[in-house]
Amino acid sequence: MSASPFDHPLLSALLGDPEIAAFFSVEAELKEMLAFEAALAEAEAAEGMIPSSAATAIAAALESFRPDLADIAAGTARDGLPVPALVRQIKAKLGEADAKHFHFGTTSQDLIDTGLALRLRGVAHVLDERLVAVIERLDALSAKHGKLALMGRTRMQRARPITVAEKIAHWREPLARHRERLVELAPRLFLLQLGGAVGNRAEFGPRGEAVAERVAKALRLHNPVAARHAERDGVAEFAGWLSLIAGSLGKLGADVALMAQNEIAEVKVAGTGGSSAMPEKQNPIAAEILVTLARFNAALLSGMHDALVHENERSGAAWTLEMMLLPQMCIATGAALTHGARLIERIAFSPES
Repeated sequence: MSASPFDHPLLSALLGDPEIAAFFSVEAELKEMLAFEAALAEAEAAEGMIPSSAATAIAAALESFRPDLADIAAGTARDGLPVPALVRQIKAKLGEADAKHFHFGTTSQDLIDTGLALRLRGVAHVLDERLVAVIERLDALSAKHGKLALMGRTRMQRARPITVAEKIAHWREPLARHRERLVELAPRLFLLQLGGAVGNRAEFGPRGEAVAERVAKALRLHNPVAARHAERDGVAEFAGWLSLIAGSLGKLGADVALMAQNEIAEVKVAGTGGSSAMPEKQNPIAAEILVTLARFNAALLSGMHDALVHENERSGAAWTLEMMLLPQMCIATGAALTHGARLIERIAFSPES
């Protein structure tokens, strides 16, 4: 039995998203952290900070590295992070001469934050593709039913007639704007984190900027002028983007659920859910789940804003809170986009009587 609905053996079929969840697996996290370490060693060798032979040995060790996850878990419980135990394991694979050059100048947060940026880039790509799919389905729905008349309603009361096309436009246009927002957000989110102990790259001396440029180029990340260990606005902005997507889809779901009521019957939704007590019922499950996921992300967003409050140069408390919340928001948004696309394909409008 799982404590999380996203990987619950039953609820995950309704609320989960295995494709998005995979970006938050231990395998995905370790893969990107090791990619950072490999790029760092290569950059430091290119700038003459460590021997080229050490960078070669580090690359080989990382390529063949197989983590002892039980040891890393124990280390995480002790140190609050997986990195110290991970670094010890990798150094044990290197000879003494090369081990002293591994992880040189960097710190745990550099690994974790850079790895997160790489994984969020993958998450954002998947979500953007799904946004395109939802928009395309809405366009097809509008082309099929757009000229039909509906009753416009304001404050839950009948107002003036509108068309189906007008209704769908209110669902579609925010989603299109969310795609634009992602482009604007990318330079503030997909960032290299390389600051060292207190974020000022002091351990690298005058070569800090050159090393950072090389690592950023290798990982295809933006290179900020300074590390943002305690500046979490980019991650919080991304959480806001996730909540906006879920919220826009929640509005679609709420509209469909209301329009599908027996007394209104402006839409019919194929393949709806049944009732154990009333087999004649057709419950708008997908529409309801869109509302649920919108409210879930809205609730978690406040926690992401709480996580903006980092004490001094790094906060274990705020950072851990962020780690707890953001994966759930990503999975909820992915599930909302999947449910939204399926719901749109099952909608048929009934003309205004």
